[in-house]
Amino acid sequence: MPKLKSHRGAAKRFKKTGTGKFVRSKAFKQHILTSKTRSRKRGLRGTVVAAPADQAKLRRMLP
Repeated sequence: MPKLKSHRGAAKRFKKTGTGKFVRSKAFKQHILTSKTRSRKRGLRGTVVAAPADQAKLRRMLP
């Protein structure tokens, strides 16, 4: 069987954890940051687990 290719767009945005879940970074922290409060920007740091509805799709895209 040929090898499966991963979806390159998804591979750049999502990372698989040790337990097989997918994590993503938070949105709204790329530009126009001067109008956002310090606490709001602080809350957008780091990563969160992707929604359960998207986990199956991500498993297909990133074998």
